[in-house]
Amino acid sequence: MKPEEEARQKIDKLLNLAGWRVQDLKDINLSASFGVAVCEFPLESGFADYLLFVDKKAIGVIEAKPEGTTLSGVAEQSELYIASIPKNLPIVQEPLPFAYESTGTETFFRDIRDPFPRSRRVFAFHNPETLAEWLSQKETLRQRLRNLPRLITEGFRGCQIEAIKNLERAFAEDRPRALIQMASGSGKTYTAVNFVYRLIKFANAKRILFLVDRSNLGRQTRKEFQQFITPDDRRKFTELYNIQHLTSNVIDPVSRVCITTIQRLYSMLKGEAEFDESLEEQSVFEIYPEEEQPREITYNPKIPIETFDFIITDECHRSIYNLWRQVLEYFDAYIIGLTATPSKQTLGFFNQNLVSEYNYEKAVADGVNVPYEVYRIKTEITEKGSKVEAGYYIDKRDKLTRKVRWEQLDDDIEYSPNQLDRDIVAPDQIRTVIRTFKEKLFTEIFPGRKEVPKTLIFAKDDSHAEDIVHIVREEFGRGNDFCKKITYKITGEKPENLITEFRNSYNPRIAVTVDMISTGTDIKPIECLIFMRDVKSRVYFEQMKGRGTRILSQTELNAVTPDAYKKTHFVIVDAVGVCENDKTDSRPLERKPSVPFDKLLFSIALGNRDTDSITSLAGRLAKLAREIEKEDRQEIEDAAKQPLNTIISNLLDATDPDKAIEKAKEIFKIEKPTEEQINAAEKKLIDEACEPFDKPE
Repeated sequence: MKPEEEARQKIDKLLNLAGWRVQDLKDINLSASFGVAVCEFPLESGFADYLLFVDKKAIGVIEAKPEGTTLSGVAEQSELYIASIPKNLPIVQEPLPFAYESTGTETFFRDIRDPFPRSRRVFAFHNPETLAEWLSQKETLRQRLRNLPRLITEGFRGCQIEAIKNLERAFAEDRPRALIQMASGSGKTYTAVNFVYRLIKFANAKRILFLVDRSNLGRQTRKEFQQFITPDDRRKFTELYNIQHLTSNVIDPVSRVCITTIQRLYSMLKGEAEFDESLEEQSVFEIYPEEEQPREITYNPKIPIETFDFIITDECHRSIYNLWRQVLEYFDAYIIGLTATPSKQTLGFFNQNLVSEYNYEKAVADGVNVPYEVYRIKTEITEKGSKVEAGYYIDKRDKLTRKVRWEQLDDDIEYSPNQLDRDIVAPDQIRTVIRTFKEKLFTEIFPGRKEVPKTLIFAKDDSHAEDIVHIVREEFGRGNDFCKKITYKITGEKPENLITEFRNSYNPRIAVTVDMISTGTDIKPIECLIFMRDVKSRVYFEQMKGRGTRILSQTELNAVTPDAYKKTHFVIVDAVGVCENDKTDSRPLERKPSVPFDKLLFSIALGNRDTDSITSLAGRLAKLAREIEKEDRQEIEDAAKQPLNTIISNLLDATDPDKAIEKAKEIFKIEKPTEEQINAAEKKLIDEACEPFDKPE
């Protein structure tokens, strides 16, 4: 069989599956189906490989080519054909609006009614009913995306405003993929709900898919939609539009938002009638190894490629852009990624289109996140007994430029052979770590406190978690309610009920998890994270750290931890050295824990402007901003003649190499400043940031 014939066979099959009736010209019968594709139709400038009819009117063409043909050069041919339709032929408009180029393996599509018609790759052909529906609309989706109304910014954080505006600017430019980076706890989901509302109301998006890492986060996302009050008419989102959190393999035709996991979506595309819900309770970070082959799929007539106009991936493992890539690319949809820490693979998938960058340091400066400190417990068990070293870990690494960071952004953290399995799994080691934690808790980790702060322990697996729970109860001399395991394997109580109890009740004080709470789950009162397991994924580690960054009011904190004053920071108790290999952006700001605050201020005033002093000062001020009363804050701001958050932000900017480069460009009016110019700009940033402390009064 010739390559051209093979391509035609594949195209015929795809057309039939998408609801088209394929006919030869001699057997033409436009009444045979709502959508008819007539082969080798004569035009004024040659023959169309396929002329498409919907409701007996010509609507578009398909130009077929053998597999391996570069289709970008074929668009001119189909462009010619849609403009050379015979005069006596019923048509929807002139020229015809829709053009496909296809090899049967690869297909491109464009709608010439778009503001700037551009061919885009599609998995298969659209249904005839869909093309008819698009024609009935006054403007195309891409035109509507260029005319979105002004954003109502009341009640938004600055980072959320920036994210939505930049995303909508990307849509207006018809950028098919966009990535939003926002620090954990800064309101990514709330931001997403806002732009979803605008896309449905003002761009008339048919349906939006919201992909989450696991089912628990799906329930949390659905709740966010249910609680959302629309900013214009003040009604709830769910009063206006239907939301579906998929618990079966059937999409509700009236739903405008579908929430699910990539695992279930893959099952649906494969045509499976049911999917085991328990398979959605584990994080993709835990269960899918990188070396697995990509999941291949074929066209499913029950789920056409146009089912979703937009797909949102919320904090998904990088395998979603590799192992599950074809599942995402099946749909003819814009793809929006939400992440706290982009990996190199993620940036590549989104075509380097990072529309918003709001990192952990900015979130701390704005009071959106709390800073953290690392308390290291080193255990070494030998034949001679066990050895323990405990104390605060000082991270001395300087921040890299954005360009260098992105070049180094490999998701996996590499280890030498002697570091490979550093999880604390032996019962004696577990007991040593927990005993040390208990002994140091009220003297060094949270000095002056009497109540055990809400603490989350990360375990390697369910069996490991079980051992930790029993040892914690024994070492603290407390009952079952004091420490509980929250994993997908628990029986008797639903995991989501335990999570709610951990969030809202006095007990449990300590929860042990593998992955149920490691990504996305919002438990604001957590003040301490204990790593009893290693983490080799940088993105996953950032997610786990994000469980402690959330802010909450004093009233909310006291409801579960009565002796806590305010949540000023959280502590990572590192029992495996995971922070020593940390390649994430969020790092402890404190580098001089032994230097009292007044001496640190005096040192800055004397002109000691090193990075360690500046970042430590920023960290102390961030904690102070959470502690002090409104009157004290106002007194500081009056003396400094600027808001406290601005002071903190300026200090952090002064140690940011990207800011130094930007400042050098501004000062010296040059696109590529020299190292000497960058150093001069950095000194200026530091002097400006430290100006409020020049007079140590």
